[in-house]
Amino acid sequence: MNEQQNFWANKYAEEYIMKNSKFDQISAIECWKNMLKETENIKSILECGCNIGRNLHSLNLVLPLSKKSVIEISKPAFEYVSNEYSLSQAYNGSIEDSNLVGPFDLVFTMGVLIHIHPEDLIKNMKKIYDYSSKYILIGEYFNRTPVMIDYQGEKNKLFKCDFGKLFLDNFKVKLFNYGFIWGHIYDNAGFDDITWWMFEKS
Repeated sequence: MNEQQNFWANKYAEEYIMKNSKFDQISAIECWKNMLKETENIKSILECGCNIGRNLHSLNLVLPLSKKSVIEISKPAFEYVSNEYSLSQAYNGSIEDSNLVGPFDLVFTMGVLIHIHPEDLIKNMKKIYDYSSKYILIGEYFNRTPVMIDYQGEKNKLFKCDFGKLFLDNFKVKLFNYGFIWGHIYDNAGFDDITWWMFEKS
């Protein structure tokens, strides 16, 4: 594992689980309905970096008939989500090392790419792109120019950039929709000033 993978898989795993254990379900569902509006025929979903399944919980209510699969690097979180939810496929490890059988109608990350070192971003995005048959959703902290932010006193654990432009510039997709989830209103839903982009494969 590299520095970032080791931190999220081991050093910070338990504390991160606790931070993701409580949220406002009604507000979360509202956010998901907005991000998924005008999409269609989503029968299979892959979440890359699911932690304990906060997004799965909402998606099971918004798209109850779609099959859900996950990739999660933290073993405690992976064990929790595997016991809590009915999953089609599940992989405990990094996105780039995963070997699930695709494709999936929707592949998404929510607050995951920000924790990957910029030098490793494209190869992780490529994996996400390859897993998708149609839609790709990326929800991350936005900054027009790449920047590293201290994360609770830790360096090189949180990076901001224009993830949407980076994806458009490197893969054959078109922008389907985009938006902003304001933490002032939706912090209780588990979102924190997230900019999201929904792409459709060309």
